[in-house]
Amino acid sequence: MTTPARKKTILATLYGLPFIWVGLQHFINPAAFVPIVPDYLGWPEFWVHITGWTEVGLGIGVMIPKFRRRACTLMIIQLCLLYLANLYMWTNDIAFDGFRFGAWGHIFRLLVQCLLIAAAVWLRKSADEQTSALNS
Repeated sequence: MTTPARKKTILATLYGLPFIWVGLQHFINPAAFVPIVPDYLGWPEFWVHITGWTEVGLGIGVMIPKFRRRACTLMIIQLCLLYLANLYMWTNDIAFDGFRFGAWGHIFRLLVQCLLIAAAVWLRKSADEQTSALNS
């Protein structure tokens, strides 16, 4: 693995590890996540467990160069969909694990979500470039 590829893998690992940790939290403390599942979805425990699995799986996938492109694509989609829970929490003033964020807290969460999406776009693009270099 070349030095630039190694650096991208380190960055992808630093990106993926928090998703694995948060995904595991869906199983360790599901009660924290259940209230933020939008009512219109129904079956909140189901959605908490599904998103736990997808966060763990995509967090791992982003770290592995062979799967990075696809995992980043799915991560972008997931982050957009998961923001619905954040928006639901914001518009309905729902506490997360006993903590209410307030307007500035929710704005900060939105900015972080945008940064996470931008990072996934960058990692996906760098995976495309790495694949093109290998195929040349």
